[in-house]
Amino acid sequence: MQYHVITTENCNLCCRYCGGTRNIPGLPLDITYPMEELIRFISMDPDPVIGFYGGEPLMATDRVLEMMDTLPAKTFTLQTNALLLDRLPDDYLKRLHTILVSIDGPREITDHNRGAGTYDRVMRNVLDAKDRGYSGDLIARMAFSDAGDIYRDVMHLLRTGIFDHVHWQLDVFWSDPDSRPDILPWLDRYDEGLLSLIEEFAVSMRSGEPLGIIPFTPVMKTLISGERTHIRCGSGIDSFSIMTSGEIHACPIAPDLPYSRVGSISSSLPSEIAGSRPVGPPCTECDILDICGGRCLYSNMTMAWGRGLFDRVCLSTRRMIENIEKLVPLALYLLDEGVLKECCFDYSELNNGCEIIP
Repeated sequence: MQYHVITTENCNLCCRYCGGTRNIPGLPLDITYPMEELIRFISMDPDPVIGFYGGEPLMATDRVLEMMDTLPAKTFTLQTNALLLDRLPDDYLKRLHTILVSIDGPREITDHNRGAGTYDRVMRNVLDAKDRGYSGDLIARMAFSDAGDIYRDVMHLLRTGIFDHVHWQLDVFWSDPDSRPDILPWLDRYDEGLLSLIEEFAVSMRSGEPLGIIPFTPVMKTLISGERTHIRCGSGIDSFSIMTSGEIHACPIAPDLPYSRVGSISSSLPSEIAGSRPVGPPCTECDILDICGGRCLYSNMTMAWGRGLFDRVCLSTRRMIENIEKLVPLALYLLDEGVLKECCFDYSELNNGCEIIP
């Protein structure tokens, strides 16, 4: 299974859509459990993937290094704002399978959301990481918010030539919906931008090198293969979060909600928590569940903005899937002709912490 290990709740940014360091009662800012408990728990999983998460996980760099030295993991991933990525020694950096970097697009949109100067510092540090020998998967992980333009922002990050893949999460269900009176026009603009991105994806397929747009690639694989999928991030099924207290939660984003806690590293077995929080209705009643997987356990469990807006965000996912499905005949033709390699839609070979469906 995949485990988000929260190394600290502290964060060195205070982004518009997040708010920075969380201060949740009962959730310590830094790890309070003995490291031996974590080692014991992880050692009971035959195939664990450890993803360092926060807060900003590199604000506890010593913890990251200690865990990489002691945990019996298959591999390690890192979700980071990259402002402290230069703190990671070369040999540890090179051992990371995936680095997911928080960056929202061009300089103006990233700095608008995350603070002046953030874009330049992020880009400097990711270039430095590559110069120091990092060769794993480098993902630009966007938060798509009200000031964004999905086509502009995704294409900018791909055109830098630095990132292997781009993924985004939608800024929905966190803030008070009354503070987002433009939410429906914003989603309409998002849908229009997705169409343009899918057109770019089709062009890139014809060249034999599909663009690394993460929502598109795995969805295309599912459509071609006919495979069934569960919630693609794995939350509550085969992906869990180990909080700073040692509690285990279905995902890291809502430890104060009653559905989230599934156990603790001191008293639970990996086999006991696997599959413990499946997605529920209305996702389980949807005709594209086997393709989408359920989008987001948090939104499914809380319905935070009500069923109407929940359904409207789902409509964007449906439109994305339907328009990718239109490219399936082209993909099959290009595969048959040898223009595309059989493996080109295989992403990723393990759960690297990327949610896949926005």
